[in-house]
Amino acid sequence: MDTTELEYVGFWARVGASLVDTLLIGLLIWPLLTVFYGWDYWTDPSSDTGVLDLLISYVLPALAVLAFWIARQATPGKMLLSARIVDAQTGGKPSTRQLLARYLGYFVAMIPFFLGILWVGIDARKQGWHDKLAGTVVVRPKLRGPQPVHFPQS
Repeated sequence: MDTTELEYVGFWARVGASLVDTLLIGLLIWPLLTVFYGWDYWTDPSSDTGVLDLLISYVLPALAVLAFWIARQATPGKMLLSARIVDAQTGGKPSTRQLLARYLGYFVAMIPFFLGILWVGIDARKQGWHDKLAGTVVVRPKLRGPQPVHFPQS
């Protein structure tokens, strides 16, 4: 892999990708929740939901994200940027275990006021805590600038 043709994807690009993904997930779960629970789900905070709400609102999005990461190394938002998640050491495809750790790492990264997510903006390799925990980086074809990607060889 020619790493001189890659760059790390920074904070604001990843925020944009996340917004696209959030919109797409919303377009998936909004009609499902409305079909199963009706309009009261959106207007009445005391409406009785249950296990199906948990499955649609949390499990389905998690499975969709993981499925995209495993199949394409990116969610649709990252694909719009030509970005992909790679192993931080080799630049190759991350393992399913790494991708699961990355997903769970988002929760760790968000706990202290999103500091682990904001870390992307100050880290030399643009890694959030979720990336560091999983041993991943997010790269794309180089657009500009002198920031080459470096994968340390083990």
